[in-house]
Amino acid sequence: MKAYRLLTGFDDSAFCHKVTEALSKGWELCGDPVYAFDPVAAQMRCGQAVTKDVPGHDYDPVLKLGNL
Repeated sequence: MKAYRLLTGFDDSAFCHKVTEALSKGWELCGDPVYAFDPVAAQMRCGQAVTKDVPGHDYDPVLKLGNL
């Protein structure tokens, strides 16, 4: 199975740590990061897609992708 996640957050060190943690757990970057202005919070938000090959697993919508 190939798993997909879109990591999102404010453009700060916490977001960078979220992406770094995913990479350290075997997730791979998929495409470029994206940025958008959040007018309610008056801050930039960013997102990064990541994928991971997970042999021996079949897709199930109840999977906790962050635990793979």
